[in-house]
Amino acid sequence: MQAMASKAQTDSERPAPRLYLMTPPVKDAAAFARLLEPALAAADIAAVLLRLPPEDEAELVGRIELLAPIVARAGAALVLEGHADLVARSGADGAHLTGVHALEGAVKRLKPGRIAGAGGMTTRHDAMLAAEADADYILFGEPDLNGERPSLSAIADRVSWWAEVFELPCVAYATGLEEVGALAAAGADFVAVDLVWNDARGPAAAVAEAAQRLQHTEAVK
Repeated sequence: MQAMASKAQTDSERPAPRLYLMTPPVKDAAAFARLLEPALAAADIAAVLLRLPPEDEAELVGRIELLAPIVARAGAALVLEGHADLVARSGADGAHLTGVHALEGAVKRLKPGRIAGAGGMTTRHDAMLAAEADADYILFGEPDLNGERPSLSAIADRVSWWAEVFELPCVAYATGLEEVGALAAAGADFVAVDLVWNDARGPAAAVAEAAQRLQHTEAVK
């Protein structure tokens, strides 16, 4: 996914922000594929972060191999949450690592041919270290292990700072559809959403709304 590894130099040249779709932990890949395909067809999706529960590696590779062609046909990249060691074996496009230490331990196995994403950036210093470690993007705003995260305004401030200072793309995590436009307005290159799977209208409808909100950005007040 070349778009995640490059960024325009000025606001006027900056590509429109895109969606980064995060899955729930996938146990039944065949059943999840029936939700994933229409969700991918509902909007332009840059990448899919695939979350997998603990399982035998052969079982995990089988799930990835089933979903990877679906994601590829939609023109998106398939990024595994962790499991950098399974990327080359399964047809995934890269891995998302939480924390600078995990990124540094995996980046040599992934680069230059695969995506190495970085999350768990609790400080600006961590984010800069991840960039120096050759991350392809930095994720801001995802909940911690206790389900807590900074306020929307704090995340928007962090995204705005990054967009102004660095060329490396950043992803901003939205906990609700109402946050999508605000994070895009702050300067996020990609807005990550995982709430769509629980939307009463179905994932495809929620993805379509998220894409519409990307086009109608409003700064955090």
